[in-house]
Amino acid sequence: MKQALRPLAEDFLSAIVFFAIYALTGSLSIGVGLAVALGLMQIARRKLAAQPIEPMQMMSLALVIVLGGASLFFNTPRFIMVKPSVIQLSIAAIMLRRGWMVRYLPPIVVQYVPQRAIDAAGYAWAALLATLAVVNLIVATQFSVATWGVFVSFGSIGAKAAVFAAQYVVFRVIVTHRIAVERRVAAPTAGVAYRPMIAE
Repeated sequence: MKQALRPLAEDFLSAIVFFAIYALTGSLSIGVGLAVALGLMQIARRKLAAQPIEPMQMMSLALVIVLGGASLFFNTPRFIMVKPSVIQLSIAAIMLRRGWMVRYLPPIVVQYVPQRAIDAAGYAWAALLATLAVVNLIVATQFSVATWGVFVSFGSIGAKAAVFAAQYVVFRVIVTHRIAVERRVAAPTAGVAYRPMIAE
């Protein structure tokens, strides 16, 4: 599951870096430049580690370059501020595919948690990301850069952390309950002592 959310974590890291630098220096060019540099460093790190580069990571880099360039051209940070919305909507669309979450779950969860519950959790993640994308778009275009920075740094990340924790608890309860049921069912059979037949 953490692997599935990694593109979001990397994307929000660049957004937070942009906000922090822009807030500290007031320079749009420095903020955009460092955000682009961070995106390039993330790609280079995976290249050096011989790790595959996901299409979403390349799209994120392309977006930060294009939207960052638009922000510099029009002298407004609004363009790069909407970048998380594009990434979240793209990932939300992928998460609408039934069963996408299975590959990211531990085997014990796949074994004991019903498929319909896993699918429901996957759709819930898609709905969450789509909602956050819309909210980010509104905050990025209608509110101050400081308000957007607070939302990206705490609101959006906090919402994902809360849903991740809730899913962990729910799946753990289901797994624990099903294992306990299996043990209760198996206990009587295991407890029957072997009695040899004695000829009368």
